[in-house]
Amino acid sequence: MTDDPKGLARNASNYGDRDFALYLRRSFMLSMGWSREALKRPTVGICDTGSGLNNCHRHFPELVRAAERGILASGGLPLQFPTVSVCEPSLTPCSMYYRNLAAIDTEEMMRAQPLDAVVLLGGCDKTVPAQLMAAVSSNVPCVLVVGGPMMAMRFEGERLSACTDCRRFWARFRAGDVDAARIERVEGNLATTAGSCGVMGTASTMACIAETLGFTLPGTAAIPAVHADRMRAAEASGALAVRLATEGRIVRPRDLVTPESVENALRVLLALGGSTNAIVHLAAIAGRAGITLDLTRLNALSDETPVLVDLKPTGQGYMEDFHAAGAMGAVLRQLRPLLHLDVPTVTGETLRDRLDREEGAFADHAVIRPASDPISPVGGLVALFGSLSPRGAILKRSAADATLFEKEARAVVFSSLPDMAERIDRDDLDVTADDILVLQNAGPKGGYGMPEAGYLPIPKKLARAGVKDMVRVSDARMSGTAFGTIVLHVAPEAAEGGPLALVRTGDRIRLSVKERRIDLLVAEDELARRRQAWTPPAPALRGWDKLWQREVLQAPEGVDFAFLRPEGTWEGR
Repeated sequence: MTDDPKGLARNASNYGDRDFALYLRRSFMLSMGWSREALKRPTVGICDTGSGLNNCHRHFPELVRAAERGILASGGLPLQFPTVSVCEPSLTPCSMYYRNLAAIDTEEMMRAQPLDAVVLLGGCDKTVPAQLMAAVSSNVPCVLVVGGPMMAMRFEGERLSACTDCRRFWARFRAGDVDAARIERVEGNLATTAGSCGVMGTASTMACIAETLGFTLPGTAAIPAVHADRMRAAEASGALAVRLATEGRIVRPRDLVTPESVENALRVLLALGGSTNAIVHLAAIAGRAGITLDLTRLNALSDETPVLVDLKPTGQGYMEDFHAAGAMGAVLRQLRPLLHLDVPTVTGETLRDRLDREEGAFADHAVIRPASDPISPVGGLVALFGSLSPRGAILKRSAADATLFEKEARAVVFSSLPDMAERIDRDDLDVTADDILVLQNAGPKGGYGMPEAGYLPIPKKLARAGVKDMVRVSDARMSGTAFGTIVLHVAPEAAEGGPLALVRTGDRIRLSVKERRIDLLVAEDELARRRQAWTPPAPALRGWDKLWQREVLQAPEGVDFAFLRPEGTWEGR
């Protein structure tokens, strides 16, 4: 055995006899049908998150085979292994509650198994951040292959794709504009191919961020799931993983996540009009590298970074249009003067090298606008601070009604998700279109894992009257596919005893996007009385619930677990 073992000799089982451990491992691998010659090759894992409960990943068996082709053709030994598959509609209380579990599973399997490098196959929106968090923590050489977006479907004179269109039609159904028969037809035409949501939701946003950080092959973030290029990307990624396993100078995940690359990712997020969830996920990824995502810096970047991409939910197009328009290469070339160009990528080239190589490449400016003619001169997201959110909250202004950006109004408060479900559609609900809806106890520690419940439905009696948007405030998240004037990720959350927990129906709240503030206009002595009467949620009793409640951090730290982050990268539980 060498001091720096490779291949099957890596990470020997601990029997007190390393030669016996390798002898036993070889015998078991031979039982898999591999030849002795094959077992001498560099080992490249294929982390497979396919599942019968994850429609976004239904094409992963063919991506596994394509990655295996690339590994075998390049002299490696492909070893597929499963990890937790996280799909939003298939999990209760929500998929976010299991992102950290997927990250733990992936990190430990990357670290423990005899793998010289890994191909990560991810797609559905919490899977990619979980894999990137794991990659940074394990620091095993790896390349990410995203599953790609679904294709939009022609339906009754328009195109449909999950999930902006599903929310649009559901809102019309609630308002009585769409009947039960039509909503059933819509249901059967929203997601008709493999792949993640076909708009710039969280999955596509995170794929674009992964490419910006340098974890994927250039130009692969937006390839549709059913396109042959998606399989070719998997094959090429398998070949690249063999290079990572054998090169003298190996690019590792911690080389890719730096303050400069994280700032580039924020720029891209703003230019995409991307998902609010990406702030939480990027904070978690950066935190694994000991980097704090600064929300005040986000505001500074937002004021000088234009929105360039005309896709739903902030525009009109779908991800297949983005791919055909030049995808991330076209976006990065437009942002070039604002980017840190000397950051590395998994291929070994810098971002500067890539953009130099792609100079003059095609871009469709109807979908990806030039920086000189943006959709908006300022970025899609802003952070808000104030007496209601001392540690920050997020608003997606590119998917909101600007007429609501400067507003003072009465709060209508729902104390929990069950309370909202019970009362939101009652005709006797005391609410007007001018009020601000507030949801409490839906943050990380609220008992539901910070679900995408921040997109509070318009009360049915207001929806029937034609109301399309209202200011809504919560400690929850919302889908990247959603549209509305929605203040999210309020920190500290209500279940931590933050100011959000003290809001009562009838209180006045002031929102000012211009001033980047959201304030609770209640006297301090009254808040002190309410704070004295507040009680924390009951402790979880066992298992994952107990670990989550004990270790989960707030939204500004990415809702990661405290014990998984380097010391000093959070401000407190």
